[in-house]
Amino acid sequence: MRTRRWIFSAVMRLLLRCLRIGQRHRFWPTQKVWQLWLYGRLCVRSLLYNSFIDSDTALDALFEPVYWLVDHITRWFGVVFVALVIILTSSVVCIVYVCLLPLILRTYPLPWIFWHFIYGHWNLVMIVFHYYMAITTQPGYPPQSRSDIAAVSICRKCIAPKPARTHHCSICNRCVLKMDHHCPWLNNCVGHFNHRYFFSFCLFMTMGCIYSSISGWDMFWEAYAAIEKMKLLAKERLQVTANQTYGQTPPPTFTFHQRAFHKSVVYAWVLCSSVALALGALMIWHTVLITRGETSIERHINRKEKKRLQKKGKVFRNPYSYGPLGNWKVFLGVERKRHWVTRVLLPSTHPPKGSGLNWDTAPCVPEQKTALLAI
Repeated sequence: MRTRRWIFSAVMRLLLRCLRIGQRHRFWPTQKVWQLWLYGRLCVRSLLYNSFIDSDTALDALFEPVYWLVDHITRWFGVVFVALVIILTSSVVCIVYVCLLPLILRTYPLPWIFWHFIYGHWNLVMIVFHYYMAITTQPGYPPQSRSDIAAVSICRKCIAPKPARTHHCSICNRCVLKMDHHCPWLNNCVGHFNHRYFFSFCLFMTMGCIYSSISGWDMFWEAYAAIEKMKLLAKERLQVTANQTYGQTPPPTFTFHQRAFHKSVVYAWVLCSSVALALGALMIWHTVLITRGETSIERHINRKEKKRLQKKGKVFRNPYSYGPLGNWKVFLGVERKRHWVTRVLLPSTHPPKGSGLNWDTAPCVPEQKTALLAI
């Protein structure tokens, strides 16, 4: 009896051992693949590990091809955008001189004629002057040969010292002093030396479009009603021709000059109103930034820095802000009271304060603050 039990237990142990060996040989390839996957993942993580990496860095890496495509398209289409601005602005000016100015001289009283003549030409001169200067003035670039400039970092693309408030433009492929953004409508970067020209162009263009929209409000509705009347008369003329009622008097027709006049007025008013809304929003945004002493790029940097310091219980202070009025004086280059007229309300080519390499307190700011480095 004991012999049978021993034989039975020996046979069962042998069967279990065979099953275990079979299971090991059956799942051996899967375990080997899993081990290789874990080893490969560990190698990749060890090679790509960076303690400073975050979600923003990962998104920038994923969208790098998109950025490259947009940069190259913007670079090649910059000339087209500039030509488009010139053509649209010239078309509105031609409509005003050819169509509206004779009407104003015939129907308006003398004080209104004097007002429109003076203000309209002053606004036009300011628009043309500041747009030309914004296009032709270089934004400012840090010197590549000098090594004694006060730099806060090294540009990883230029491999050169980068002063405070300087950023690399991927479209121009250069570092720009106090870079705000690359404007395709200027085909140029907006930086330290042409930031005032860019903002003044936006301001005076918005003022001119609002002035044209308000002044031409009544003319627009009269022209729009005339165009609707043209369409109605065209339908009536087709009905008369179809019915062959030659005894009936045909409806009056508009001349080519009348049709062109009404359509030109509607075109100019719609274009000016659209530009006033779009460019006005951009101008308001830059007005807020200038009041705070920031650029478009620094706005995002300072917002992140403010959140980071709030978590530590600290308060962030913009080192380049001299108060609302002080920021505007520094931006516009106003050092005396008469400069509000000679440098703001009249065309002026005066350079901005400083070289863009260091940022000391301007003499027009009464309260002196210690200059700090950029983040």
